[in-house]
Amino acid sequence: MKRFKLFSGQKTFLGESQRLEKLKTLGDKLIKLKTNVNWEIFRKPMEDKIYRVSELGGRPPYDYIIMLKILILQRYNNLSDPEMEFQLNDRLSYQRFLDISLDDDIPDATTIAHFKEQLKEHSLIIPLFRLFLKELKEKGIIGNKVCMIDASFVEVPIQRNKKEENDQIKNNNVPSDWSKNKKQQKDTDARWTKKDNKSYFGYKNHIKADGKSKIILEYQVTPANRHDSQILEPLLEKEDKHKKLYADSAYKSDDIDQKLVKRKIKNMIIEKSYRNSPLTKSQIARNKKRSSVRVRVEHIFGFIENSMGGSFIRSIGVARAETNIGIMNLSYNIFRSLQIN
Repeated sequence: MKRFKLFSGQKTFLGESQRLEKLKTLGDKLIKLKTNVNWEIFRKPMEDKIYRVSELGGRPPYDYIIMLKILILQRYNNLSDPEMEFQLNDRLSYQRFLDISLDDDIPDATTIAHFKEQLKEHSLIIPLFRLFLKELKEKGIIGNKVCMIDASFVEVPIQRNKKEENDQIKNNNVPSDWSKNKKQQKDTDARWTKKDNKSYFGYKNHIKADGKSKIILEYQVTPANRHDSQILEPLLEKEDKHKKLYADSAYKSDDIDQKLVKRKIKNMIIEKSYRNSPLTKSQIARNKKRSSVRVRVEHIFGFIENSMGGSFIRSIGVARAETNIGIMNLSYNIFRSLQIN
């Protein structure tokens, strides 16, 4: 009969080392995340902005790269700030990823929230997103022939307002009788919308992705009720010239067709039928071929929903939504790059 050694209850550095080594043999994916990403590329933009406006002077209590890695880890697991604080204290694999020992102070929920607020205040997420994108382009990971466009809902906590209050918010007015504290607790930027008989409250994450690597190249954040087609042009760049652009039929219109011709982008948008004007056999066959490529963009949202704990965010207001969705898109690109390498 096999006998098990009883725990002594004593902790040792050797025991911690052995436990970490055991995690490594069991497949700690954070080791690859730690070693295969050039985290230092993100340092300068954060130091340039956040150090400069420091009122207290001196170095911050936590290194900016550690804080950014915490946000990526948090977003990958879709944890709240208090949940993230608990996991940072509980998980050895998290501590190894961040180079934090048992003797180090660990950022609490308030510190994590404050750091995200700093990224928002100094509009740092888009520069960080583009820095990593530049890194991937230099590695030759991103193609130059095909791009795909689509959008997905990002839900936020539902607001419980009176009908007359909602009517004012829909007209971009904040109820005058709301106190300052109440205004801070209400998301007046998010909107309701309905798709396939299901209602959503929040925002949309409009993305353009590379057809080869499925890396997100560009994104825009809007209230959930904005139509996908209205955001197509803001997603386009000079580099898209001569590329094939794939998108579903929601983006099909004469106006968009003309804009793509003007930009010399090859139109591969799914064609749609109209009343008394069904699709021809050749159009159906063409749509089927285009759909086999376009569907790859849905894999991105599928990864976010299934492997990253979903796209739900807990913030209030469009500025914070832009920050959190930017972190989500950056996190996706980082983990996607690890799959490719």
